[in-house]
Amino acid sequence: MPEPIGTVLLAAGRGTRFGASPKLLSPLDGKPLVRHAAEAALAGDLGPVVAVLGHAGEGVRAALAGLPLTLVENPDYAEGLSTSLRAGLGALPDTVAAALVLLGDMPQVGPDVLVRLAEAFRSAPAAPAAVVPVRDGQRGNPVLLNRRLLAEGLAGMTGDRGAGPLLARRDDVLELAVEDAGVLVDVDTPAALAGLSRTPV
Repeated sequence: MPEPIGTVLLAAGRGTRFGASPKLLSPLDGKPLVRHAAEAALAGDLGPVVAVLGHAGEGVRAALAGLPLTLVENPDYAEGLSTSLRAGLGALPDTVAAALVLLGDMPQVGPDVLVRLAEAFRSAPAAPAAVVPVRDGQRGNPVLLNRRLLAEGLAGMTGDRGAGPLLARRDDVLELAVEDAGVLVDVDTPAALAGLSRTPV
């Protein structure tokens, strides 16, 4: 059995650019935005999945009902993404060496991308600090983080930033070329949501 790789689904943010209604609860193809990401994480079948809740927490909890996730409340979500990332990583078992960080507003990331990131991590000759998907020369999301190599840096993160600044200083980040355009597509506005569909036209 390969070593399990956890997934942290970040679903706590306020999504202020989206407007008054909770972004992650907005419907896309018949289901809440956040449920697309959660179902992709579970379909990857890589290890435990932790969803971090904050803003509109009860609504997000309801949107994820029935899925085999661990739900974690982040009371400090208003202080930024870093607090949710720490909460999610802290809820994973210590035996999980690496974790995929999946954003709740990226519904076009499918399980195949998650599996490819995990396989790249497991097959690397020396364990990388992270595995990052790259499409058209741009780094995207989700990112796989090596919890053991990055433990000190992840614990010290603050503000509304993820692991990007931490990884920018390292030369042991593995870039994985992918064809999936979804790694660059997040939903920040109602117009962006309206332009998306997971159903091919």
